[in-house]
Amino acid sequence: MERVTHKAYVAVGTNMGNRLLNYRKAVAKINALDGTRITRESSLYESEPHGRARKWFLNGVVEISTEFEAKELLKALQKIETELGRKKEKKTTVSRVMDLDILLFDSQVLNGRTLKVPHPEIANRRFVLLPLSELTPAMRHPVLSETISTLLVTTPDTKKVGLYKPDEEERRPA
Repeated sequence: MERVTHKAYVAVGTNMGNRLLNYRKAVAKINALDGTRITRESSLYESEPHGRARKWFLNGVVEISTEFEAKELLKALQKIETELGRKKEKKTTVSRVMDLDILLFDSQVLNGRTLKVPHPEIANRRFVLLPLSELTPAMRHPVLSETISTLLVTTPDTKKVGLYKPDEEERRPA
């Protein structure tokens, strides 16, 4: 039986250790998933932390083509997070070695206990909207019916987000 291919947008974020290396490892692992390939990548951005996190995050978004259904993709991404050293936290605003979130999955709307698509906080996160709008500015949010670029200019998030410039430590190969 032939599997259907889906288009998904995945947010990639890290603010612990060598952020650039963590980011690159996560993207490579996503691209290596069976039946999955990265079709486009946003630029990398640095974003001011939310909540209890103190170090700035390195963020980006990848567009993927995948044969996974949304819940299967979620499990695969959680496995990558764990492989890269993420510890499960109840709070969502803490420092993380790796954070992978499904932002959009085709035009599906899912409201499960463990997976909500589109990601419920897209409209409130400049650090997600900026790289997402770089990849797909005219796409309409399947629930809010606004384009991603409109959500970016109307977001209530006032945290700073800028293009990433690696520091000396992060430029060194592992």
